[in-house]
Amino acid sequence: MKHLETLEFIEAINRAGSIRGAAESLSITSTALNRRLLALEEELGAPVFERLPRGVRLSTAGELLIQHVRTQRADLDRLRSQISDLKGERRGHVKVACSQALLPYFMPREINNYRAEHPLVTFEVNLRDRYRAERALVAHEADIALVFEPVRLSDVQVLATAPQPVHAVMSHEHPLAAKKVIRLSDLSTFPVGMPSEEFGVRYLLDIAMRRSAVQIVPGIESDSFEFLRCYPGPELMVTFQIPIGLPMDDSGPVVSRPIDTRDVPAGVLYLAQMRQRTLPVAAANFARQLAQALDVASGRGGHA
Repeated sequence: MKHLETLEFIEAINRAGSIRGAAESLSITSTALNRRLLALEEELGAPVFERLPRGVRLSTAGELLIQHVRTQRADLDRLRSQISDLKGERRGHVKVACSQALLPYFMPREINNYRAEHPLVTFEVNLRDRYRAERALVAHEADIALVFEPVRLSDVQVLATAPQPVHAVMSHEHPLAAKKVIRLSDLSTFPVGMPSEEFGVRYLLDIAMRRSAVQIVPGIESDSFEFLRCYPGPELMVTFQIPIGLPMDDSGPVVSRPIDTRDVPAGVLYLAQMRQRTLPVAAANFARQLAQALDVASGRGGHA
């Protein structure tokens, strides 16, 4: 459809920052691409891109246009999903943005459960933590987002929430592994690995330290929870994660223990969609499944 072709070449120019670079990615000549852009700008009566000495950038009119076409593409996806339902087929494509904690265990399990019932539904799962999750929804890059301690929620509709206390993660041999609950002061004499400042877990830990006399200087910082989870063994280091990002038992190489909520209050995991958007059938059904799973994970669904 023409408006989708329009979005493709505008997004390509925006990504590349130049018409020449976009033309190479689209396998067409820069002259042909420039003609298409000029024809579109003439039709709109406004420039889509500002011409700069070293490339181009979206104009205000261009930003409005790209948002309009993304909305049309999302509406078309929803229509296709509804038509498939009428035909007795449960087709569709679900785009999910989620925090790192959901990637190892929770999201694979939920998608596997959904596709067991609806194998024709396809998924796209992208890592989008606190700062980028809402932007992905607004740009229609995601149908739903599942994110821990988001920065802001002004443009989204919250579908479900689940409290998540911060856990300390360590090897089985660590002296603190014998405790059922860890106090913040317990950690001050051991090497600690922390997630980077952009993550919700680090946000909660930083708040706790500002309110406490206990100060913890990390020996390692990383934007990969997988790296932090795998590190503790070599030097009895303690790292951190929320329960939904951990194995369901302690049979692996590491164990986890909750940090006392008097020291570090629990955070909240949010399931959300774009406000006032009607989701495609497959995405809406998957969102309902996730909401039920979060109820179970937080102890509200009749199971611990």
